[in-house]
Amino acid sequence: MNDDRYEIRFGGSGGQGIILAAVILAEAAALYDKKYVSQTQSYGPEARGGKSKAEVVISSREIDYPKVITMDFFLAMNQAALDAYFYDFKPNGLLVVDSTFVEQVPTSRVIAIPFTSIARELGRELVANVVALGAVGLLCPAVGAEGLRQAVLGRVPPKTVELNSKAFAAGAEAANAFDLDSLPRSITSDEEREI
Repeated sequence: MNDDRYEIRFGGSGGQGIILAAVILAEAAALYDKKYVSQTQSYGPEARGGKSKAEVVISSREIDYPKVITMDFFLAMNQAALDAYFYDFKPNGLLVVDSTFVEQVPTSRVIAIPFTSIARELGRELVANVVALGAVGLLCPAVGAEGLRQAVLGRVPPKTVELNSKAFAAGAEAANAFDLDSLPRSITSDEEREI
Protein backbone atom coordinates (compact mmCIF):
# COMPACT_ATOMS: atom_id res chain seq x y z
CA MET A 1 0.00 0.00 0.00
CA ASN A 2 1.25 3.52 -0.81
CA ASP A 3 2.45 5.65 2.09
CA ASP A 4 0.78 8.66 0.52
CA ARG A 5 -2.63 7.03 0.16
CA TYR A 6 -5.10 9.07 2.24
CA GLU A 7 -8.48 7.51 2.98
CA ILE A 8 -11.57 9.53 3.87
CA ARG A 9 -15.10 8.47 4.79
CA PHE A 10 -18.15 10.70 5.18
CA GLY A 11 -21.19 9.28 6.98
CA GLY A 12 -24.62 10.65 7.73
CA SER A 13 -28.25 10.20 6.90
CA GLY A 14 -29.86 10.47 3.48
CA GLY A 15 -30.70 14.10 2.81
CA GLN A 16 -27.67 15.53 4.67
CA GLY A 17 -25.69 15.95 1.44
CA ILE A 18 -23.02 13.39 2.35
CA ILE A 19 -22.62 12.04 -1.18
CA LEU A 20 -22.46 15.52 -2.73
CA ALA A 21 -19.87 16.60 -0.15
CA ALA A 22 -17.67 13.61 -1.04
CA VAL A 23 -18.04 14.28 -4.77
CA ILE A 24 -16.99 17.90 -4.22
CA LEU A 25 -14.01 16.81 -2.11
CA ALA A 26 -12.94 14.37 -4.83
CA GLU A 27 -13.28 17.06 -7.51
CA ALA A 28 -11.19 19.49 -5.45
CA ALA A 29 -8.38 16.94 -4.95
CA ALA A 30 -8.36 15.96 -8.63
CA LEU A 31 -8.89 19.34 -10.33
CA TYR A 32 -7.16 21.76 -7.99
CA ASP A 33 -4.58 19.62 -6.18
CA LYS A 34 -3.85 17.41 -9.24
CA LYS A 35 -4.02 14.16 -7.23
CA TYR A 36 -5.33 10.73 -8.17
CA VAL A 37 -8.77 10.23 -6.68
CA SER A 38 -11.33 7.46 -6.25
CA GLN A 39 -14.82 8.22 -4.93
CA THR A 40 -17.43 5.59 -3.99
CA GLN A 41 -20.73 5.72 -2.12
CA SER A 42 -23.54 3.63 -0.69
CA TYR A 43 -27.02 4.43 0.54
CA GLY A 44 -29.14 2.67 3.12
CA PRO A 45 -32.31 1.00 1.78
CA GLU A 46 -34.43 3.81 3.20
CA ALA A 47 -32.66 6.47 1.01
CA ARG A 48 -33.76 9.79 2.51
CA GLY A 49 -33.38 9.47 6.27
CA GLY A 50 -31.45 6.18 6.11
CA LYS A 51 -27.69 5.87 6.63
CA SER A 52 -25.41 6.83 3.78
CA LYS A 53 -21.66 6.82 3.41
CA ALA A 54 -19.26 8.04 0.82
CA GLU A 55 -15.56 7.39 0.53
CA VAL A 56 -12.71 9.26 -1.12
CA VAL A 57 -9.21 7.88 -1.61
CA ILE A 58 -6.57 10.46 -2.53
CA SER A 59 -3.01 9.71 -3.64
CA SER A 60 -0.15 11.19 -5.63
CA ARG A 61 0.11 7.82 -7.39
CA GLU A 62 -2.40 5.69 -9.26
CA ILE A 63 -4.95 4.09 -6.95
CA ASP A 64 -5.08 0.30 -7.16
CA TYR A 65 -8.06 -0.24 -4.84
CA PRO A 66 -10.91 2.30 -4.87
CA LYS A 67 -12.36 1.83 -1.36
CA VAL A 68 -11.22 2.69 2.13
CA ILE A 69 -9.08 0.01 3.77
CA THR A 70 -8.31 1.91 6.99
CA MET A 71 -9.61 5.46 7.48
CA ASP A 72 -7.32 8.42 7.99
CA PHE A 73 -10.25 10.84 8.27
CA PHE A 74 -13.90 10.29 9.15
CA LEU A 75 -16.58 12.98 8.99
CA ALA A 76 -19.67 11.73 10.87
CA MET A 77 -22.77 13.90 10.56
CA ASN A 78 -24.90 11.83 12.99
CA GLN A 79 -24.61 9.17 15.69
CA ALA A 80 -26.07 6.29 13.63
CA ALA A 81 -23.49 6.77 10.86
CA LEU A 82 -20.65 7.06 13.36
CA ASP A 83 -21.72 3.86 15.09
CA ALA A 84 -22.14 1.98 11.80
CA TYR A 85 -19.05 3.13 9.86
CA PHE A 86 -16.30 3.69 12.44
CA TYR A 87 -15.02 0.07 12.36
CA ASP A 88 -11.83 0.55 10.27
CA PHE A 89 -10.54 3.81 11.74
CA LYS A 90 -6.74 4.17 11.99
CA PRO A 91 -5.37 4.56 15.53
CA ASN A 92 -4.03 8.02 14.67
CA GLY A 93 -6.83 8.96 12.31
CA LEU A 94 -8.97 12.07 12.78
CA LEU A 95 -12.66 11.90 13.58
CA VAL A 96 -14.70 15.04 12.88
CA VAL A 97 -18.29 14.99 14.11
CA ASP A 98 -21.37 17.18 13.89
CA SER A 99 -21.89 17.77 17.60
CA THR A 100 -25.49 18.79 16.84
CA PHE A 101 -26.29 15.07 16.41
CA VAL A 102 -23.29 13.15 17.82
CA GLU A 103 -22.95 12.75 21.58
CA GLN A 104 -20.82 9.61 22.04
CA VAL A 105 -17.46 9.25 20.32
CA PRO A 106 -15.30 6.09 20.31
CA THR A 107 -11.91 7.87 20.16
CA SER A 108 -10.10 10.77 21.81
CA ARG A 109 -8.82 11.89 18.40
CA VAL A 110 -11.95 13.88 17.68
CA ILE A 111 -12.94 17.39 16.66
CA ALA A 112 -16.59 18.17 17.47
CA ILE A 113 -18.23 21.09 15.65
CA PRO A 114 -22.00 21.79 15.52
CA PHE A 115 -22.23 21.93 11.70
CA THR A 116 -26.02 21.73 11.55
CA SER A 117 -26.49 24.35 14.27
CA ILE A 118 -24.13 26.70 12.41
CA ALA A 119 -26.10 26.10 9.19
CA ARG A 120 -29.37 26.89 11.02
CA GLU A 121 -27.85 30.17 12.24
CA LEU A 122 -27.07 31.02 8.62
CA GLY A 123 -30.75 30.41 7.80
CA ARG A 124 -30.56 27.09 5.91
CA GLU A 125 -29.96 23.72 7.58
CA LEU A 126 -29.40 22.37 4.06
CA VAL A 127 -25.89 23.89 3.95
CA ALA A 128 -24.60 21.87 6.94
CA ASN A 129 -22.59 19.75 4.50
CA VAL A 130 -20.88 22.89 3.15
CA VAL A 131 -20.16 24.09 6.70
CA ALA A 132 -18.57 20.66 7.26
CA LEU A 133 -16.52 20.97 4.05
CA GLY A 134 -15.18 24.31 5.30
CA ALA A 135 -13.87 22.50 8.37
CA VAL A 136 -12.57 19.59 6.28
CA GLY A 137 -10.58 22.05 4.15
CA LEU A 138 -8.73 23.17 7.26
CA LEU A 139 -8.41 19.82 9.08
CA CYS A 140 -7.69 17.37 6.23
CA PRO A 141 -4.11 17.50 4.92
CA ALA A 142 -4.98 15.65 1.69
CA VAL A 143 -6.87 18.54 0.09
CA GLY A 144 -6.25 22.29 -0.19
CA ALA A 145 -8.81 24.59 1.42
CA GLU A 146 -8.94 27.07 -1.47
CA GLY A 147 -9.40 24.37 -4.09
CA LEU A 148 -12.14 22.85 -1.97
CA ARG A 149 -13.86 26.24 -1.65
CA GLN A 150 -13.72 26.72 -5.42
CA ALA A 151 -15.10 23.22 -6.00
CA VAL A 152 -18.01 23.97 -3.63
CA LEU A 153 -18.86 27.25 -5.34
CA GLY A 154 -18.58 25.60 -8.76
CA ARG A 155 -21.20 23.02 -7.80
CA VAL A 156 -23.92 25.09 -6.09
CA PRO A 157 -26.78 26.92 -7.87
CA PRO A 158 -25.72 30.50 -8.77
CA LYS A 159 -28.32 32.12 -6.51
CA THR A 160 -26.91 30.24 -3.47
CA VAL A 161 -23.23 31.13 -3.99
CA GLU A 162 -23.26 33.81 -1.27
CA LEU A 163 -24.94 31.53 1.30
CA ASN A 164 -22.62 28.62 0.49
CA SER A 165 -19.58 30.89 0.63
CA LYS A 166 -20.65 32.03 4.13
CA ALA A 167 -21.29 28.40 5.14
CA PHE A 168 -17.83 27.30 3.98
CA ALA A 169 -16.17 30.22 5.79
CA ALA A 170 -18.13 29.48 8.98
CA GLY A 171 -16.96 25.86 8.96
CA ALA A 172 -13.34 26.91 8.42
CA GLU A 173 -13.60 29.45 11.24
CA ALA A 174 -15.04 26.84 13.62
CA ALA A 175 -12.26 24.37 12.76
CA ASN A 176 -9.61 27.04 13.21
CA ALA A 177 -10.35 27.05 16.95
CA PHE A 178 -8.83 23.54 17.30
CA ASP A 179 -5.18 22.57 17.59
CA LEU A 180 -4.63 19.19 15.92
CA ASP A 181 -1.24 18.82 17.59
CA SER A 182 -2.92 18.82 21.01
CA LEU A 183 -4.93 15.66 20.23
CA PRO A 184 -3.62 12.45 21.87
CA ARG A 185 -1.71 10.05 19.64
CA SER A 186 -1.52 6.27 19.67
CA ILE A 187 1.90 4.64 19.75
CA THR A 188 2.50 2.83 16.48
CA SER A 189 4.21 -0.55 16.24
CA ASP A 190 7.33 1.13 14.76
CA GLU A 191 7.50 3.46 17.76
CA GLU A 192 7.02 0.52 20.15
CA ARG A 193 10.07 -1.22 18.65
CA GLU A 194 12.16 1.88 19.35
CA ILE A 195 11.12 1.99 23.03
